Amino acid sequence: MSPVSDSTNRVIPGPQEPEKTYHPSDGLFTDAHVPDFDAYLAIYKKSTEEPEEFWADVAQEFYWKKPPSGPMLQYNFDVNKGNIYIKFMEGAKTNICYNVLDRNVHERNLGEKVAYYWEGNSPNHHQAITYNQLLRNVCRCANALKLLGVKKGDRVAIYLPMIPELVYTMLACALVSYKHAFAGFSSESLCERIMDAQCNILVTADGVYRGDKLINLKKIVSEALERCKERYVPVCCSPLSEEPLTNSDASNKLQTPWDESCDIWWDDLMDGVSDECEPEWVDSEDPLFILYTSGSTGKPKGVVHTVTGYMLYTSLTFKYVFDYHHDDVYWCTADIGWITGHSYITYGPLANGATSVLFEGVPVYPHVGRLWEIIEKYAVSKFYTAPTTCPFFGVQPAILNEHGEELEGEAEGYLVFRKPWPGIMRGVYGNQERFESTYFRKFPGFYVTGDGCRRDKDGYYWITGRIDDMLNVSGHLLSTAEVEAALTEHPSVAEAAVVSRPHAVKGECLYCFVTLKDHKEFNRTLTEELKRKGQRSEKIGPIATPDFIQNAPGLPKTRSGKIMRRVLRQIARNEKDLGDLSTLADPKVVEVLFSQRCEAAA
Repeated sequence: MSPVSDSTNRVIPGPQEPEKTYHPSDGLFTDAHVPDFDAYLAIYKKSTEEPEEFWADVAQEFYWKKPPSGPMLQYNFDVNKGNIYIKFMEGAKTNICYNVLDRNVHERNLGEKVAYYWEGNSPNHHQAITYNQLLRNVCRCANALKLLGVKKGDRVAIYLPMIPELVYTMLACALVSYKHAFAGFSSESLCERIMDAQCNILVTADGVYRGDKLINLKKIVSEALERCKERYVPVCCSPLSEEPLTNSDASNKLQTPWDESCDIWWDDLMDGVSDECEPEWVDSEDPLFILYTSGSTGKPKGVVHTVTGYMLYTSLTFKYVFDYHHDDVYWCTADIGWITGHSYITYGPLANGATSVLFEGVPVYPHVGRLWEIIEKYAVSKFYTAPTTCPFFGVQPAILNEHGEELEGEAEGYLVFRKPWPGIMRGVYGNQERFESTYFRKFPGFYVTGDGCRRDKDGYYWITGRIDDMLNVSGHLLSTAEVEAALTEHPSVAEAAVVSRPHAVKGECLYCFVTLKDHKEFNRTLTEELKRKGQRSEKIGPIATPDFIQNAPGLPKTRSGKIMRRVLRQIARNEKDLGDLSTLADPKVVEVLFSQRCEAAA
């Protein structure tokens, strides 16, 4: 039988065509840090059976102002035995910025090596930044923040696009022991994070282009600060990167709100500032950054990571997972605002003296071949777009069933971890109770990730999805609860449910079911309000704009009132083999929803 095409014009191989296995070239085996599976097993065994010696060897590659002493790792994962804690190399002193910049320049002689090829939203905007230039700009930024009165331990909110100033700012915070906290999508999300982290200053830009769309970041910032007037937050504003606008030009084009009492332009602040700055030596377990993630309740959690464990772990994972070598040009397409971007655009690559691509734009602008064009332009040799990798060294996963019983062999259940590893999160900022209840109370003695997991017959682990129904839209994780809460703020909406639907470009897109209040009409005006002008966009931001909004006279619920999202996902994808519906209170609602489902984006 010959190959055929389906309705999307994809070629489908005939059933008798054999599976093909593509093996890497011999050169990859010869030069790889982990050349084969046996080598992986040997290193993994040492990392789990002799963890003190394993991590001590890794630590020798870094500079310590005060060498580590005492136990390498101390922890408690059992809430029944007291407070949860993780301590790695407690008592040691170092500085992560010194280790990823100064050491590369002064000890490794990598000053003239390119640290980043910055590629702007437009192909006409690009820049090569050497390690020397990066270090000087980071020092200038750190000194400038000092001039604004920021002190050790203060929190700096960062609300910047993927431009060099983003890296300068976060590394400057690390250099002088400020904690960087990344902002949210919208004014409400930004305000929530500023207040929760008690930020002392905000670094932003006047605007950013996403494809051909210009977004007024400074307007969002001003609206956010109006919401949290009780906290005075100075704003350092970087000019729009897309084109070299003067301050007045930018203000005219974007109608940039400006408050002379607290706003200052980046260029004015940096003018004349020294490009040398002494590092602040900090304790191993001092917080490095706060990174917000949406919780299943809709309230964001400020996840805290600490200096030494994060530094060693991201450095090691970058080296081994991506098999980094000194002549590679590496590109991670994530956004720095997420943990993947923090780890594998900033800290991990720089700790290894790598050359990386920093990309501001979107994959389909100005054409769908943009990613491959950039790969060719910079001769990218390592391209990271999605996770794969068996457990990493030192990580000991397990799969539990609902009763907390560990499952062996082929199994599916809750992904948990028996022991911590150096780079594990240390807590939820300002909320130990939430940290313990979210990750440790369900199964005392285990760290519960919130992911479902399947282990196959070969021992490989497959993440089957977030237990609390997270959505991954263009690389951004969104909580269904957060989107639904925003939709129901519209005066016409009584109830809403949000699920994912596959999308050729975004990976997943939002498919929303809305139940209207009595006598309210479902029409195009309403869908446009929900998409663009409704409370949802104000609450979360443009990234969460629904692609599909379906009228739902009722939602499929169990007799206890729980929405069956599995059924809604199948309706969104037009999958009519629904399996067992016996627990539904009213199975007929499924037929109605199928008859009214959306075929085209709203």
